[in-house]
Amino acid sequence: MKKRLFACLVTVTALAGCGADQTEEMKSPKYDGDRLQVAVVGKQPTVREDTVRFTPVSLQELTPTARISSEFDGVFIMKDHLKEADQEQYVRVYKNLRIPTFFIGSTKGYLPFVMKELTYEAAGDNAQSYAFGYLHGKKELSWEYGLYNDINTDAHITALYSDVFRTIDSVKNDRQR
Repeated sequence: MKKRLFACLVTVTALAGCGADQTEEMKSPKYDGDRLQVAVVGKQPTVREDTVRFTPVSLQELTPTARISSEFDGVFIMKDHLKEADQEQYVRVYKNLRIPTFFIGSTKGYLPFVMKELTYEAAGDNAQSYAFGYLHGKKELSWEYGLYNDINTDAHITALYSDVFRTIDSVKNDRQR
């Protein structure tokens, strides 16, 4: 009887610990840096930060790139516009912008957007990621962002945006030096 009770206690204890990490939300700090101006192609994302301002733009409005680069700190292209953003005429736009461009909701990387010969549909999937960033400056820079535990929740997405804002702030500060 004692052996069964002991076995039950061990089993219950073991099961109590299973899956605890999956339901636990990540504790991610909000971006608390300088005020950022972000152009957004598509629906404005929901974020936690009060210091980030979004301005809706169309893909066509990303030219002239010099004006966009001087008015904004970064560009978000949201998931519903990724196939359109893959069109060949925009390759030069992304390469000429002097601010980072982020492809939100893309699981195919940034290469389909900056290589004429690779289409979004033909690019391989990277299911581990949720967003990619790209900047063609003195050197080519890219960033990849995944969701915490690869779980798509509103909290994980807003935490990811905070990471993107820190990247934008870092690029902005590097440009100002």
